[in-house]
Amino acid sequence: MSSTNRGYERHKTDYYVTPLSAVATFLDAFLGDVQQGEFIDDTTGIADKPDKMRWLDPCAGGDDFHEMSYPAAIKKAFDIGIDTLDIRNDSKAQIQTDYLTWDKGKNEYDIIITNPPFYLAQAIIEKALKDVRDGGYVVMLLRLNFFGSNERFPFWEKQLPILTYVHHRRFSFTDDKKTDSIEYMHAVWQKGNCPKFSMLKVI
Repeated sequence: MSSTNRGYERHKTDYYVTPLSAVATFLDAFLGDVQQGEFIDDTTGIADKPDKMRWLDPCAGGDDFHEMSYPAAIKKAFDIGIDTLDIRNDSKAQIQTDYLTWDKGKNEYDIIITNPPFYLAQAIIEKALKDVRDGGYVVMLLRLNFFGSNERFPFWEKQLPILTYVHHRRFSFTDDKKTDSIEYMHAVWQKGNCPKFSMLKVI
């Protein structure tokens, strides 16, 4: 998702390519914080064995010119593959389908992580929180101003993220390396954990 108002051109295949460096920065910060155990009761053991976790990216992206950002970053960091979906026919995801209508069946996921389309983000978060296992994590790359909305206020009242990682650098989602006018965050929810406050960290 991206701001498109200041001369920012939309990707030709209608999705935004998340920079691998942004994913890597987030993973390092998140796993480090979970391992310290200061902010979260980790029932998955992800900090000690991320390579043993079951991961899903439901909006994986990728095409003939770009790799799928989250799967590529996770492969590089932990040498594992993850399950991938995307609604686009030209995506490199394992399954081309609409995540919002997809049935996970007997699959048990420890982490669901993605960069969702802005206009579907809340619906994707809510479905991911149903699909992830108890104590598991839902991670979404979102605009920081996603917090500011009358329509989303009832959702925030019942389901704040446990951790919010704000990227201090604006990064580019397009091949021309232009940045937009928005700050971004990786928001982390934990199924079964509904805090009154979200811890915020700038990375």
